[in-house]
Amino acid sequence: MTLFWVYAALLTAVALAILVIPLVRARTRSGAAPSRAASNLTVFRDQTAELDADLAAGTIGREQWEAARGDLQRGLLEGSADGATIIAAVPVAHSKVTAIAVALALPLISVSLYLGLGSPQGLDPSKARAAAQGAPHELTQGQIESMVARLAQRLESNPDDAEGWVMLARTYGALGRFDQAAGAYAKAEAGLPQNAQLLADYADSLAMAQGQSLQGKPEALIKRALKADGNNLKALALAGSAEFEKQDFAKAVEYWKRILPLLPADSEMGNSVRASIKEAEDKQGGAPKSSAATAQAGGDGKTKPASAPAAAAGKNARLSGTIKLAPALAARAAPEDTVFVLARPAQGSRMPLAAVRVKVKDLPLAFSFDDSMAMNPAEKLSDFAEVVVAARVSKSGNVVPQRGDLEGVSKPVRPGTAGMSVEIANEIR
Repeated sequence: MTLFWVYAALLTAVALAILVIPLVRARTRSGAAPSRAASNLTVFRDQTAELDADLAAGTIGREQWEAARGDLQRGLLEGSADGATIIAAVPVAHSKVTAIAVALALPLISVSLYLGLGSPQGLDPSKARAAAQGAPHELTQGQIESMVARLAQRLESNPDDAEGWVMLARTYGALGRFDQAAGAYAKAEAGLPQNAQLLADYADSLAMAQGQSLQGKPEALIKRALKADGNNLKALALAGSAEFEKQDFAKAVEYWKRILPLLPADSEMGNSVRASIKEAEDKQGGAPKSSAATAQAGGDGKTKPASAPAAAAGKNARLSGTIKLAPALAARAAPEDTVFVLARPAQGSRMPLAAVRVKVKDLPLAFSFDDSMAMNPAEKLSDFAEVVVAARVSKSGNVVPQRGDLEGVSKPVRPGTAGMSVEIANEIR
């Protein structure tokens, strides 16, 4: 009981300081604060971006990501359910008399109200524990459903709000209402047709809605997602699952192997992907071959031998050299920052042919790429006349280049070149 009154006195003193000091100093608060809904949305977007980055980096698992996203969405819906609240400007007059009156009145009024309206008996620990046993700590299902319905109603009157539809779709997904999630994603897609993550999420919800099958429209959406961003982790994972579902285990492995260079070696997601690859490879013995393998086979199903020039090209396709960070940029890169090193065609597609992921502390790095490291067996180093080697320091750990990243790119070279030197000396602006 005594401790409670000590805390109450301290809180009252803080409140008095907040109220009285501006009065004495004759400051005037002007302008309006941002709406609560806008502030909540900004916080939601920042926290969502951090979650997505953690998922991509492998620091959290898929289940943790989904649970956290659901909590954020429910918090946003609750915060925005009553609309925006604007704080109006409040002029504060210069008056010592007012300050003295507030200083005397606030404690008296607070104590009087508490004794008259509060529950002093609640300070008894035994009674407090008993009262808390039946107290609800979470939103009820009915409250959540009501808030989701209000959000859906607002979006119906503002159908061009693509980000709002995405928020609603993810909320439906967290609630297990995959039909409605797919419908909301369809509305969002109209405004963001080239957003790879949206397309992958849309495909996932649609597959869940049709009995967890990725065949048909979900697979078409996955292909569109990979066309928009060939390194989208979820799209690559789903593409592999779609092939696994069709028992094309070799092709499933091709997609899943493209994920590994984009993840930390010891990440939870990386371990999960490797387990999926092993399962597909174990099943591959008597399973149908991938389309790439079938194209190399004759009518009797036996693999045709590669031509002598092609075999020779593959044997001599190794690229090797050193990646280093320019001394002028050394202070702008932390030892734990991610470094992506990749080989890609010198002309046309920028899709990596081979890649590794290291950290700044590993520089200078001796690298070596060959056809065995191909991210897509249908496109190997030996298939191209000229390639370049690029190295990028990513401050965010994101596979997509961002402003502020540090980068270095070699001149075009022929596969088989050794002794290359690539210096990371430029900042992406």
